[in-house]
Amino acid sequence: MATLVMDPQPAELEALIERRRKLGLDHRDEMWEGVLHMNPAPHGRHHRIGQQLAELLGPPATAAGLLPAIGIFNLGVPEDYRVPDGAIHRPGPDQMYYETAALVVEIASPADESWEKLAFYAAHNVDEVLIIDPAKTSVDWLGLHAGEYRPIEHSGLIDLGPSELADRLIWPPPVSE
Repeated sequence: MATLVMDPQPAELEALIERRRKLGLDHRDEMWEGVLHMNPAPHGRHHRIGQQLAELLGPPATAAGLLPAIGIFNLGVPEDYRVPDGAIHRPGPDQMYYETAALVVEIASPADESWEKLAFYAAHNVDEVLIIDPAKTSVDWLGLHAGEYRPIEHSGLIDLGPSELADRLIWPPPVSE
């Protein structure tokens, strides 16, 4: 369910935002050009896929001289950022907000906005986007070409591709939402 509340925000909404912050429930919230997107914690299968991705992407990323980081982070600036489920970074300083990443990982949840983030990632020169959908047991690996993402058969960053990754994942059983 999407809800847009026009400014000025009611005190109740400000209280909700502050409560989420205090309880640590806002870690996955995103700011899309000044519009707050409140995202709930994902389903358990999301974390199981994330753990596997850490194990499967880590060694080839390290072998390529890159830094695997499966876990949420901020890509963008405080007024406009997304929170991918992980990344592979080029060596550089640790930051609160990253300008780019070599590869971002999105693990799809029901009704999430993973696919709607592609233009943002392209504008931030993210080389590759990996979208894993546990419900569909699908792996979409996209490469940035001429400002747009297109499916690729093998990563240009690490020695792995979507078919091999999909075969190596242990997919969680389907569940009713």
